[in-house]
Amino acid sequence: MEFVKSFKQTSLIKYIFVALLGSILLAISSKIKIPFYPVPMTMQTFVVLFIGIAFGWKLAVTTISLYLFEGIIGLPVFSGTPEKGIGIVYFTGPTMGYLIGFIISGFLAGKFIYSDNLFRNFLKLTFATSFIYFLGMLWLGGLIGWDKPIFKLGAEPFLLAELFKILLATLAINKIKKLRKYI
Repeated sequence: MEFVKSFKQTSLIKYIFVALLGSILLAISSKIKIPFYPVPMTMQTFVVLFIGIAFGWKLAVTTISLYLFEGIIGLPVFSGTPEKGIGIVYFTGPTMGYLIGFIISGFLAGKFIYSDNLFRNFLKLTFATSFIYFLGMLWLGGLIGWDKPIFKLGAEPFLLAELFKILLATLAINKIKKLRKYI
């Protein structure tokens, strides 16, 4: 009985450590701007997919939720922080829907079963990523008004970069999946 209790404590500590590392990776990926057309790109959505694939859905949801909690309490982990504000005020701004979408995207990326079929894997990751944009545009439309060109403002400038990141994750999926055995 003592062994089981010790094993569960060790596993919990390991999962907390992995979630913390994942949230740090998300924060770093939000700060690095890569020149891309038509707008600079961060690797945040790639890292969300990576976390889902590598950590599995439960730990992915925990990790992404921890990241969002860190931002809500005022740590400058989000892409526009601290320049554009911090904490709950920034979180509830125009990007809130996208940030919430990270949770669903990480969940799906971690829940899917991947095969050697690149096309199917690409479609699964595209589906997972689409929730980031779906929720993002829903929130954005509610915030700035549906009379504005929501798709043109909230998705179109990012689609080429998103395609690149999904392709990258698709091509690396077998390598990323191997990380699960260490977690």
